[in-house]
Amino acid sequence: MTADREGRADEPVGDEESVDQPAAEDLQAVYDRIATHFSQTREYSWPEVEEFVDSEVDRCGSLGRALDLGCGNGRHAETLANAGGDVVGLDVSRGLLAEARERAAEGGFGVGLVHGDASRPPFVDDRFSQIVYVATLHHLRTREARQQSLSEVGRVLAPGGRALVSAWSTAHDRFDATEGFDTTVDWTLPGGKQVGRYYHIYDPKEFQADLEAASVEIVDVRVSSGNCYAVVESSSDVS
Repeated sequence: MTADREGRADEPVGDEESVDQPAAEDLQAVYDRIATHFSQTREYSWPEVEEFVDSEVDRCGSLGRALDLGCGNGRHAETLANAGGDVVGLDVSRGLLAEARERAAEGGFGVGLVHGDASRPPFVDDRFSQIVYVATLHHLRTREARQQSLSEVGRVLAPGGRALVSAWSTAHDRFDATEGFDTTVDWTLPGGKQVGRYYHIYDPKEFQADLEAASVEIVDVRVSSGNCYAVVESSSDVS
């Protein structure tokens, strides 16, 4: 569709047992390392994403050009496409993009796949009517990068468009904390080898504060299933 589409998403990323252990902060290397096994555990769309997509169809009549930011194996891109969206999926992991490419071929849905960084998405302003940005923001290491990424969501949203944003929260049962913190969460591969993944765990007030500091306008913010969620619009929609 455009020149910024990555054409090498299905390049091999190495044998799981032969590559060195990546640093937890190296998001691309981590998810390239675990892509195949991770994808096998991520089959279905989240209910909150399905609810957002249904609400956008009701609000707009149909989906427009839609972005799955941090698309992983494409499960939410599939939901957007099946609802009539013209879908682009962006991810930093070529291994996960290869999984998304295979899923799209097997499922018969269309999606343009882009290799890129969620804090600096390579798209022009006002390009997307809907954006799904779930389970990715919390992997960005600095608060500045997270706020920048949220502002980029506002930049690439078209006037009248909306985005669903989520991040892991201190409200999740696995955490015993009331303030946001940085941590490493291990992913266990078949055979028992563990690969650490960097997370920033948001407390709900901090999540709202980052949204308010970014170039977006909050439509709704809540906690569901241990995650912080927000629906946002571009700040240009507010006079």
